[in-house]
Amino acid sequence: MIRSFNGKTPVIDESAFVSESAYVIGDVEIGEGSSVWPGAVIRGDFGKIKIGKNTCVEDNCIVHSAPETLIIGDNVHIGHGAAINCHVIDDEVLIGMNATLLHEAEIGKQCVIGASCLVTQGMKIADKSFVAGIPGKVKGEVSQQQLWWVTEGSKAYTALAKEYKEQGL
Repeated sequence: MIRSFNGKTPVIDESAFVSESAYVIGDVEIGEGSSVWPGAVIRGDFGKIKIGKNTCVEDNCIVHSAPETLIIGDNVHIGHGAAINCHVIDDEVLIGMNATLLHEAEIGKQCVIGASCLVTQGMKIADKSFVAGIPGKVKGEVSQQQLWWVTEGSKAYTALAKEYKEQGL
């Protein structure tokens, strides 16, 4: 379901896939080749949400912005059930299933945020960091194997979204 709010209508690239059971409302931009899966909610009512190219928002995620713009970069993979309420997720990032990113947090390029991790308010994560735990702590630099999941996961979901669109889903 795609809805306007306070005169702001989501702008979704025609190549993007948005499930009919997702809810996208307000000041939201979704880039080329990106996908929003069943049960996901992207709510641009307090502030703008900009989602880049080939980014995947999996099933049952919540993406909500504070008054400032929430920027999610290109080739980002947000795992099932994640709650995103941060300020920036840079390019080529994997957010694990059920992770929570709180207000004003910023995630650098090529990071991996572990499943069920809690990124606390205002936390700044440097490029190529692996973060896990509650609260989230940098556990080290992202390994080549973890980067493979970032790159290949994004490609796989971009291809899958294209198949869904081709089949009229």
